[in-house]
Amino acid sequence: MRSRLSVLVAVLGLMAGAPAWAKKVDLDYQVRLLPATGQAEVRLTLADGSAVRSLDFDLGKAGAYSGFQADGHWQLRGQRGVWQPAPGKTSLSYRVQLNQLHGPGVYNTRMTAHWALFMGDQLVPPGRLDQQDGTELVARLAFDLPEGWKSVETAWPRIGKDKFRIDNVSRLFDRPTGWMLAGNLGSRRARLGETDVTVAAPVGEGMRRMDNLTLLTYIWPQLQATFPRNPPKLLVVGARDHMWRGAMAAHGSLYLHSGQAMVSESGSSPLLREVVQLFTQLRGREGNDWLIESLTDYYATELLRRSGGMSDDRYQAWQARLSKQGASVKHLKGHQATPAQVARGVMLLQALDKEIRIHTQARQSLDDVARGLMRLPSVSLEDFVQISENVLGRRSEALQSKVLH
Repeated sequence: MRSRLSVLVAVLGLMAGAPAWAKKVDLDYQVRLLPATGQAEVRLTLADGSAVRSLDFDLGKAGAYSGFQADGHWQLRGQRGVWQPAPGKTSLSYRVQLNQLHGPGVYNTRMTAHWALFMGDQLVPPGRLDQQDGTELVARLAFDLPEGWKSVETAWPRIGKDKFRIDNVSRLFDRPTGWMLAGNLGSRRARLGETDVTVAAPVGEGMRRMDNLTLLTYIWPQLQATFPRNPPKLLVVGARDHMWRGAMAAHGSLYLHSGQAMVSESGSSPLLREVVQLFTQLRGREGNDWLIESLTDYYATELLRRSGGMSDDRYQAWQARLSKQGASVKHLKGHQATPAQVARGVMLLQALDKEIRIHTQARQSLDDVARGLMRLPSVSLEDFVQISENVLGRRSEALQSKVLH
């Protein structure tokens, strides 16, 4: 009996230690920013090229990536590039254009003589990794900044000066993603819950760093109570000079034009809207953008109200504007949600929340529906209805609305 037990313990020990069997191979991304050309020079270096059979990159539109040089074999196939690394220490290098226009004279991402604001996704194109069994790539990102540039910020854990660890458990191929900012920067930092929050912008670009950080601090308890996530980092970046006047969330980070109000006259907040998207991480299936957009708008205002930042009369005025804006909407489903559809969708969510609270004696609410949807990789109308009615415990009257059918 004792020998059998010993064998069982040994087997369980080996199973528990299985991840340690994996051969760890360093994958280093070295990035040199080139303000004179608006480009970055990127070098991927594998400590042992024999660990990877191939990397098949999606290069996107023509001209974004150029000047490829590779150890081993490199082949361009239309919009794809395939790298078969050489054995031993091996590298692939290229240049990428970081300046991306949103419209005439207006940029989504930009590099100037003093700063660069861009997406990590631009640095390394998405790719399909074919690696040897029993291999684990350990990815790191390091920057070589132009002379006079003081710092760089990303949403990834910092492991040294201008150096970060890239580790995405949901992907086999770890590549840098999310907003990044480099240059002569001003930053404000705080620890909110278990999250390190940084608001950063180039010096002189008019970013209200402390105002943004204060608003996040104010709503953070309600944000975490509603969406129980604890991201290790949140980076908020912004700029003004010829940048797109909008807001957009990405991995662990968000961009906010520094000229935008944190809370507009209508009561909406671009900052809170993008934070809600980061925390919920909801994705709509085809034709259901209205649901994701409406949930985001609903909670961006609702969190402000719950935190005490919106009075009852202002909240009622917001509801009146929604009612007027969405009055003509006949159906919600479509390829891209219009502002009127989103307004009508928020009204439907408000009705559903009220119905759930009444029939469960306030034990449950729309929050429980949202948390259920957060567990799904993507959301359909059928998912939304099923989870809502499971929470409600009966057929929903609010969801019989003609705009859904």
